[in-house]
Amino acid sequence: MSGPRPTGIDALLERVRAGYRRIAPQEAYDAAEAGAALLVDIRYAALRERDGVIPGALVIERNELEWRLDPQGSHRLPEATDHDVRVVVVCNEGYASSLAAESLHRLGLHRATDLVGGFQAWRATGLPVAVGSGSQ
Repeated sequence: MSGPRPTGIDALLERVRAGYRRIAPQEAYDAAEAGAALLVDIRYAALRERDGVIPGALVIERNELEWRLDPQGSHRLPEATDHDVRVVVVCNEGYASSLAAESLHRLGLHRATDLVGGFQAWRATGLPVAVGSGSQ
């Protein structure tokens, strides 16, 4: 019995990213500062402790993301007000965040996107970084 043909991660990322427009660090910063986007850091604690956090970003580790941001979910955060929230998912280098953004799209968060280059690109651009691990 043959099933669907396997997809490699590079092809999967390309397909996922074709479904929305990714956002560069400066654009994400400007949108967050204007109150037009919610930055969500999905990096695990060791990376946040090592490299710092984006001031004002929500910290939601990847395994809780859908439960915390689903506007219809019983475990949602207060910021998950409706399906029109513009969520910018941030991981370390911009790979896991693409898959996370696609998952949020499947929940109906049609404006979800991710940060090109992740936290490392944010920091390299010279945007604000705070010491610490952040909290949920």
